[in-house]
Amino acid sequence: MSNVQQLNPREISHGDGRNPITAYDGDVIESVRVNRSAAERRVATLPGRRTVKKEWQAAWLVRAIQCIDLTTLSGDDTPGRVRRLCAKARQPVRQETLEAMGIGDLGLTTGAVCVYHSMVETAVDALKGSNIPVAAVSTGFPAGLSPLDLRIKEIEASVAAGAMEIDIVIDVEAVLED
Repeated sequence: MSNVQQLNPREISHGDGRNPITAYDGDVIESVRVNRSAAERRVATLPGRRTVKKEWQAAWLVRAIQCIDLTTLSGDDTPGRVRRLCAKARQPVRQETLEAMGIGDLGLTTGAVCVYHSMVETAVDALKGSNIPVAAVSTGFPAGLSPLDLRIKEIEASVAAGAMEIDIVIDVEAVLED
């Protein structure tokens, strides 16, 4: 039996109002049904549809920027690289471009910055005062093969270091087991 199947959400709780850890339930995925012919008909109409009208294009692009998480997950990440990424998150579009669009005072930023656990403190420090959250991949990224107790400790350490979001990697083999 895998670690995922052994989790009991009632036993693993933060006790501080955050989301509880929930065991994977493959039945939820298996119960999803799609009307394939209806979906295919809808997809076939997409190329003929009009795009966003010109007066709304800038608004949609601004919203897209606000939803982006800038990420650096290189094995050779440095504090300097992370600080540069955070600077880009604070100012994703040149100020003169924003002013030309009439939104120079909008305070446009990206949605978050995502880093390895070891760079959380650097990113938190670089983003201080910006309200841009730091996300961390703290669960044995990219394969999720570290033992469950180590993954939980790494998550706790990332949160303690200031991460506001944890991107969790699950062990694919555990999901695919029958």
